[in-house]
Amino acid sequence: MLTQTQIAQFETEGFLVIENVLDPATLEAVKTEYAALLDRLYAGWQAEGRVPDGAHLDFWQKLLASYAAGCDWFQPMDISLPGDAITEKTPFHFGPAVFDMLTAPRLLDMVEDLIGPEITSNPIQHVRLKPPADRLSGDEVRAHITATDWHQDRAVAHEEGDATQMVTVWLAITDATRDNGCLQVIPGKPQMYPHCPRTQTGIAEGFLDAAAALPLPVKAGGAVLFHPLTPHASLVNRSGDFRWSFDIRYNVTGQPTGRAHFPAFIARSRADPDAELRDWRAWRSLWQDARARLAAQPHIPIHRWRADSPVCA
Repeated sequence: MLTQTQIAQFETEGFLVIENVLDPATLEAVKTEYAALLDRLYAGWQAEGRVPDGAHLDFWQKLLASYAAGCDWFQPMDISLPGDAITEKTPFHFGPAVFDMLTAPRLLDMVEDLIGPEITSNPIQHVRLKPPADRLSGDEVRAHITATDWHQDRAVAHEEGDATQMVTVWLAITDATRDNGCLQVIPGKPQMYPHCPRTQTGIAEGFLDAAAALPLPVKAGGAVLFHPLTPHASLVNRSGDFRWSFDIRYNVTGQPTGRAHFPAFIARSRADPDAELRDWRAWRSLWQDARARLAAQPHIPIHRWRADSPVCA
């Protein structure tokens, strides 16, 4: 799948941009699945009198109307439990189209070229539906909805995963451009930087030269792959449209995921193909079981960084 030149670039620069990772049918299935999900959510909010009549609104218009009304569509659409309080009723989305996306053979071929043939789908994963910045509430701080602070993916997981061989795959569902808030990276693989609770959890001030940032536009169906130590952030969405992506991770099977209280699954195994999870319902059940378990116990923080650290002063 990947050429030796591409693998060498990933090893030295810490990132790759690959077009046409997801085929049109997979993209369309994900969009259709999410459209049906939003229709159900919107109908409920409309019945409660919280949003206007949606009969003549498309997917994007319903998202904006819901956001303006204070209806939270993010968590019901996310493919993870949240980092804050979890209850038995915390919503999330685990459907067949998203599962087929996570296990798409072409995508796993790329990952195999980078970390080998024993591949676990890491539970640190999110959908990102980012509205135009001028439509955001003034107090919006959620990284999955607004621009993302500079950070390293290894740093926003638990310390037990610091030695894990891992790759992040950022999948574009709509075109990602400089105008609508594509990713930017600082090439290279430096050491772990200290992070602080900022707008989100981000690299502490004074450790990065943001002038070295490289924007990475990619078309719908394409992907940005990056090393867990590659500093990255998103640009602000200055367009008039949403920007839609998923960020997912894969690690070598048997190594810590960095978020052990959330469920992982084996996406590919050349040594033991029968160990692969192939049923999206089983994937959903893993998360339903985790939700029930976590709702009944004290909260587990997902980040390790403290605001009283000297570098955060």
